[in-house]
Amino acid sequence: MASMIVLSATAVPDHLRGALTRWLLEVTPELYVGTVSARVRDELWTSVAACTGDGISVLTYPSDNEQGFQIRTAGTRRRHTVDFDGLTLIAFNRNSKENANPL
Repeated sequence: MASMIVLSATAVPDHLRGALTRWLLEVTPELYVGTVSARVRDELWTSVAACTGDGISVLTYPSDNEQGFQIRTAGTRRRHTVDFDGLTLIAFNRNSKENANPL
């Protein structure tokens, strides 16, 4: 069954952005929305994760859990997902400047 997905791809190669527009609408720069099957979603994510490199990619899609969605991330990122008793939360990594000069 097809479901709506939202994919954010920041600082990724142009060829990846072009490939995403074959399946999804680019509603704003680097933000893609569309309705695809689970198989297409997984294939798209495999391609995105392989090509993200130093960029950042985040995929959200419906799921049968308390929040009603799941999150996948790829690339170098300051934020990462953490499972907290079945809920997905977002945690921030501190960068080296913050560690060097604590307030």
